[in-house]
Amino acid sequence: MPYLDRITHNPQVMGGKPCIRGMRVTVGMILGALAAGRSAEEILAAYPYLQPEDIQATLSYAAWRAQETELPLESST
Repeated sequence: MPYLDRITHNPQVMGGKPCIRGMRVTVGMILGALAAGRSAEEILAAYPYLQPEDIQATLSYAAWRAQETELPLESST
């Protein structure tokens, strides 16, 4: 998926939550702001070190995770 290289996971940063380019800005934080009605422009103004591609990466990552499915393990007993 495009832009997913911008999403990082590091146990030393924000407890391993998915972050933007190793910064202390989580995917959840950006998604929460978008869900609360903030525009991408407002988010970029509030966090000037972010780039428009970071917003797109967040949305791509969320879409990818939403498509995941968990299958129960079958018991061998």
